[in-house]
Amino acid sequence: MISRKKGTYPYIAVLFLLGLLAPLVLREYHVYMLTEIIIFALYAVSYNLLLGYAGLLSFGHAMFFGTGAFTVAVSLIHIPALPVWGAILIAILATTLVGFVTGGFLLRHKGAYFALLTLAFNALFYAVATKWSSVTGGDDGLSVTRPDIHLGFTTINTAGIVNFYYVTLVVIGAAIVFCWYLTRTAMGQTVLLMRENEERMKFLGYDTNISRLILFTFTGAVAGLAGAFYTLQFQFVSISAISVEMTTAALLMAFVGGTGTFWGPILGAFVYIILQSYLSDLTDRWPLFMGLIFVFMVLVIPGGLSQIIQRIQGLFSGKGSSESSSGPETEEVSP
Repeated sequence: MISRKKGTYPYIAVLFLLGLLAPLVLREYHVYMLTEIIIFALYAVSYNLLLGYAGLLSFGHAMFFGTGAFTVAVSLIHIPALPVWGAILIAILATTLVGFVTGGFLLRHKGAYFALLTLAFNALFYAVATKWSSVTGGDDGLSVTRPDIHLGFTTINTAGIVNFYYVTLVVIGAAIVFCWYLTRTAMGQTVLLMRENEERMKFLGYDTNISRLILFTFTGAVAGLAGAFYTLQFQFVSISAISVEMTTAALLMAFVGGTGTFWGPILGAFVYIILQSYLSDLTDRWPLFMGLIFVFMVLVIPGGLSQIIQRIQGLFSGKGSSESSSGPETEEVSP
């Protein structure tokens, strides 16, 4: 059942306004971290469109993220005077092509076979990035200089993190809102209904294979956009951007925030990046603790932090959690 929640736009406007004001009250280090959170929020959203909406468990989403990250770096290094918008566009086109081609192979299978094949394709992309060192830099990675952004009437100097943060907030924020809007369209609802009963959708005349391929390709392009901004923020990209661990990070963000809502993975990205930063300062074994948190969330709170928020809203409103309706976090994608 698709729960349509009205009045989400004011919440989006408030979040955007808070984002605009954040650099005025935060230190530069925290602005840097907030930029990373926004980038990974888009990455987690793209992953959840596959997992939460289409019910496709993928272990290979990093091949899109890494392809976008490497494409923007290679483009800026090897194409003289290429504007940053051109490099980002090339990255999106490359990941769109990768999504379309790999989707044609992967979506022939379902369930565990699909998940294992995505893992195999990710390993293939990782091996190519490692061995093709003349282009990708191999284990050394690639360093790039973040270029200024020319808007025609003015030029934005992105050498400082604050200006780049605002660019990230506008571009990535717009991409997240577009993804949310897509879920409200007929296409988004078709994907949801396919997940619930694909045979019935076929009986009604829908070509479920094409709808699934469109969604898979779209999520690949969105993950590629996140990967492009990942490279621009760190001004460096290594093969870790295309590793299985990067897919695991998206999986963790989605589960911690809640795969049953659109906004849950964004909350998950926020918590994940903060926890990762805090734990990595305390111990080198921070992945172990992140894994324990993941196990705890899956076993005890399968709905993630969104489920907790909904229950709290239900307590204050005197209604059941499933009936709480205020706030963007309550946009359920699960019945």
